[in-house]
Amino acid sequence: MRLTLDRLSKHFKNKIAVDQVSAELVPGVYGFLGANGAGKTTLMQMICGIIAPTSGEVLLNGENNVLMGERFRDLLGYLPQEFGYTPGFSAKDFMLYVASIKGLDPRFARRKTNELLSLVNLEDAANQKIRTFSGGMKRRLGIAQALLNDPDILILDEPTSGLDPKERAYFRNIISEMSNGKIIIVSTHIVSDIEYISDQILIMKKGKLILQGAAETLIREAEGKVWTVTVPQKEWIIFEARHSIVNSHNQGAVVEARVICPDKPSENAIPARPTLEDLYLLYFADETEKEDDPRCEGE
Repeated sequence: MRLTLDRLSKHFKNKIAVDQVSAELVPGVYGFLGANGAGKTTLMQMICGIIAPTSGEVLLNGENNVLMGERFRDLLGYLPQEFGYTPGFSAKDFMLYVASIKGLDPRFARRKTNELLSLVNLEDAANQKIRTFSGGMKRRLGIAQALLNDPDILILDEPTSGLDPKERAYFRNIISEMSNGKIIIVSTHIVSDIEYISDQILIMKKGKLILQGAAETLIREAEGKVWTVTVPQKEWIIFEARHSIVNSHNQGAVVEARVICPDKPSENAIPARPTLEDLYLLYFADETEKEDDPRCEGE
């Protein structure tokens, strides 16, 4: 199975949301990483066939996804960023309703519903009205409905929104366990969601695909650009304004900080081992920095 994104672009009236994105996806887990507004959701919707591209196409084993119609949708599971539900339904009723829309056999749907509600830890709430659910429970229900037809292609857009850290860890374990033989796409702006479960990470910025590769390979891009530094408290405000700070710890007379900068930011700066979060901040620092410093511009 091969899913091809062939020069996909989507133009809206005053904006290019996705700009000439190309990629080849085979079974495995793919993390699409980017800031809010990077074009990830638009790209996911084009892959699903929800919106038509302005140019380019999505191909499954050489066939256009839109022209495949039901054959493509039968292979697809999708959790949108904004997950809609019917508040008066119970979790079980909602799952069976979605199964009927997907045309699943009723006996299979009942068995699969029980299995999936157990998988996402909602078996005890199966008969509870969705309107009583917490945000995390609704998100877990959304993940379950995306898996109802045992899809070969699973697309999850910001799947951990509303989940607490324990639920997010459990979600990552689910994805890792079920990835064999499937193409799984996780679109997120949260680095930890995909850092350890993705076979490939694809980084999007302003509609373009700017990096793709295994996490350990991409992280090398940040080598020599991550530093730990100690700054006197009286100099901290100016230093913070001029640099991309990953994190900082106030120690009273000094501030200890982790800094992203292509050049050594101060005399006492010590090189640090980069992480995927450092790489992310390196490429997206221009969207968060309060004041540019020519020494610390992203490349």
